[in-house]
Amino acid sequence: MGNRTKTVLVIGSGGREHAIVDALSRSPQVSKIYAAPGNAGIAKIATCLPIKDTDIEQLLQFAQSENIDMTVVGPEAALAKGIVNTFQNHGLDIFGPTKEATQIEASKEYAKLLMNKYNIPTANYVVCNDYDSAYKYVHEHGTPLVLKYDGLAAGKGVVVADTLQQADDALNTMFKHHKFGEGNVVIEEKLIGQEFSFMCFVSHNNVYPMQVAQDHKRAYDNDEGPNTGGMGAYSPVPFITQQDQQYALEHIMIPMANAMVQEKRPFTGVLYGGLMKTDDGIKVIEFNARFGDPETEVVLPRLNSDIYNILYNIIHNKPIDNLEWTKKAAIGVVLASKGYPGDYQKGFEISNLDNVDAIVYHMGTAKKDNKFITAGGRVLFVTALADTLKQAIEKAQHEVNKIECEQLFHRTDIGWQAINK
Repeated sequence: MGNRTKTVLVIGSGGREHAIVDALSRSPQVSKIYAAPGNAGIAKIATCLPIKDTDIEQLLQFAQSENIDMTVVGPEAALAKGIVNTFQNHGLDIFGPTKEATQIEASKEYAKLLMNKYNIPTANYVVCNDYDSAYKYVHEHGTPLVLKYDGLAAGKGVVVADTLQQADDALNTMFKHHKFGEGNVVIEEKLIGQEFSFMCFVSHNNVYPMQVAQDHKRAYDNDEGPNTGGMGAYSPVPFITQQDQQYALEHIMIPMANAMVQEKRPFTGVLYGGLMKTDDGIKVIEFNARFGDPETEVVLPRLNSDIYNILYNIIHNKPIDNLEWTKKAAIGVVLASKGYPGDYQKGFEISNLDNVDAIVYHMGTAKKDNKFITAGGRVLFVTALADTLKQAIEKAQHEVNKIECEQLFHRTDIGWQAINK
């Protein structure tokens, strides 16, 4: 299958999409890659299109006019809007779940109902549809609690409240200020343990596990500061054993895939399990309906198999013989704009990227006068691979320090749990 004849369209503009484009560029079958809208880093290996990731009509027209062989969807917003349904209705190959199956991510309440119905282990919870009932529940039960906005909130609609003040602030944000829109709030017990991300390629009842990863959500070293979309990640995760992974596969990921088939909304794409290893066993924190970000940026560089083959077989519900992974460890560090995840400024020049001896995925960059500039909250993601996690960590931090931009900050302790275990 060494003929490079396939054209692929990747939808999205972040580090996850850069990692997907990068993996596709290594496929012996792929001749040309388009990205919509892509970013300044993706533009080095793909043709970027000025089309928004949720502009389904225009994306469809482009895919049809260019005879695109396969479209791969990165962000959840396009999935929740039904891009997969539209492309399928026009007979086009597209990798991702339908709008109906995306509910597993688009509605926290729906995901919880499904987990309860099919006995998939998760935290106890209630759903509140107004401020007063939520306030009453919080003050009767006390903290710690986790409050989740029911709909999509770009990874920012979850608050871990260790104090009543934090819980009250979150309820004000969600119910009174409608920061994420009009929606219910799921309040659940706070699970204690080690969090990890378990992504699987899923085609109806067939579930193929990827390597596990751990994401670092807090903005600053020592897991301090506000929750973000993720400040770094690493894979493998040494304290998640082979037995842990097998348990998660058999008791969580496969049962959820089967549940979706039972519910007449079969899942095709990447099912992401955000899981917690607690003293009571492994439980679900959340499900996502797509590649995780930033986990994809450390998992896909470890994939040795041809990703085009994998995605094609998932789309067509054909078996995947085996997924081959490198034994090397991968660790990635996010460089974010100062102020993120709050307010931040854009447009600052980034220099010395050419001297970085590691994979650099662009998350939020643009080009101006032939120079890279900051154009988002999370700006760059530097992934290093090495024989051990310790070596990968040292390499990643060494390479990150070469990047020059006074308006960027990063964590220096990504992977600390793995080293200190």
